[in-house]
Amino acid sequence: MDLLYKIFIDPFVQMGTAPDLLVQTLWEGLVGGVLYSLIALGFVLIFKASGVFNFAQGIMVVFAAMSLVALHGIGIPAFLALALTFAIMLALAWGVERLVLRPLVNQPDIILFMATFGLTYFLIGFGELVFGGEPKVMIADQLFLPRGAYEIKMLGGFVSLQKIDIAAAVIASLMVAALAVFFQRTRIGRALRAVADSHRAALSVGISLEQIWVIVWFAAGIVAIVTGIMWGARSQVEFSLQIIALKALPVLILGGFTSIPARSSAASSSAWARSSASSIGVRCSAAASKAGSPI
Repeated sequence: MDLLYKIFIDPFVQMGTAPDLLVQTLWEGLVGGVLYSLIALGFVLIFKASGVFNFAQGIMVVFAAMSLVALHGIGIPAFLALALTFAIMLALAWGVERLVLRPLVNQPDIILFMATFGLTYFLIGFGELVFGGEPKVMIADQLFLPRGAYEIKMLGGFVSLQKIDIAAAVIASLMVAALAVFFQRTRIGRALRAVADSHRAALSVGISLEQIWVIVWFAAGIVAIVTGIMWGARSQVEFSLQIIALKALPVLILGGFTSIPARSSAASSSAWARSSASSIGVRCSAAASKAGSPI
């Protein structure tokens, strides 16, 4: 019974007696939710315009970040490299529309979904050929992203707030708000929703699928650039970063594939749960070690 208490009950007791740890856990969950919401935002953009889940969004994040770092690595100033990265994602959007989507107009959704698999493996192979497979360091300092942390004394302890996390939260919130307004209030946003409902109906009222798809894939590319910068600034830029996109799937399931605000709320809830579970898991492992359990 003592072992079970130390593993399953004591971690919660410690969190209750250390409110600063609880605040730190909630903050890390919020930041994680913001970053996952950025990834999920790219999925939602494509789905709202085509009704198809874009499996390639994860590698688009990596490809955008790799392009930015590589351009700066050959001597191009950081902000010019950022502008050229936007141009690369625009070219990618145009290429996807011309070579992948246009031949598949009015095809079943599963065909378009499988096409995004092919795009994923193409970008992986092409990216490794051009950029190499080694991890890269994000040019956070050159982009004037904040470093360091705020150490706040509260509740009998200290809470550490990383400046890069605060910047990510602000930028992601602004992007979510702007895109929500874009889809609900603008003519292009309404056209995007019409295309998602029916390709044939959209064509019958004069909506250009080609232009809409280029716009929405470019918007997803912009989201991929921001996501790659933020995730890369917190760790490194490497091709395994695309796996993080799969962790955004619970966010999409909870928040839905079409609602941008709901997806953001779901991201925060999911990441809070994940962060809390991780913290509790660490304490459970520590308690089990002290008790002599092999867990």
